[in-house]
Amino acid sequence: MLLTLSAYKPTWQDRVAPPGLTHTPKSDKAEVAFNLNDVETYVPYTKALKEFLTKYDDEFQRDQMKFEDCGDEPGEYKNRGDLESDVGVRKACRFPRSLLGPCSGIEDREFGFKEGKPCFIVKLNRIVNFRPKPPASNESIPEEAQPKVQPNVIPIHCTNKKEEDAGKIGEIKYYGIGGGFPLQYYPYYGKLLHPQYLQPLVALQFTNLTLNTELRIECKVYGENIHYSEKDRYQGRFDVKIQVNSL
Repeated sequence: MLLTLSAYKPTWQDRVAPPGLTHTPKSDKAEVAFNLNDVETYVPYTKALKEFLTKYDDEFQRDQMKFEDCGDEPGEYKNRGDLESDVGVRKACRFPRSLLGPCSGIEDREFGFKEGKPCFIVKLNRIVNFRPKPPASNESIPEEAQPKVQPNVIPIHCTNKKEEDAGKIGEIKYYGIGGGFPLQYYPYYGKLLHPQYLQPLVALQFTNLTLNTELRIECKVYGENIHYSEKDRYQGRFDVKIQVNSL
């Protein structure tokens, strides 16, 4: 009996872990520190954001044969046929940078760093044929994140990691479609069938961080099939140390 392997489907699909949650800018030690009065201290971060967002420029999403509009409100999964069907290359949903508001880099080329209100861009890592499921109920979600639960979107919520940092993080603003990861961008069909695919993004803007203090912030996504692992601190979540100096 011959074992046929699919060119499109991961061989061990049943063993694939839930997606990782990653952010830009990032650093080796998950620390982002800069001084408001010294441009050189935050240039590496703003440069990383500009480079990351280049592929989301409108000019690269104009081809009607490769891209389609999928709306700027959360919608249902976009079914483009089975992986093994003979449909061929699938269209990708557009994701214009403008959805990220003040964190888009279109007007503020410093992404808030100059004012001490840094932006982070967050994405769920790609998994072929994975359909993230929104939370079925509020029971599994911390109380402060419950208002974010809505149909057709995977919510994300960030808060202080350490109790002593409560009250020092200030307001966090969330930009994107529905302030989370909308379902119409799923599933992803893989590099061969979905070469133009753009992940939906969420921009976080920390608008009122306590200055000259190291703050540890944890961000989590919530969903029925999104789990966390002590062995992988990026599975469904991440934490980052941020320090904005003004002295």
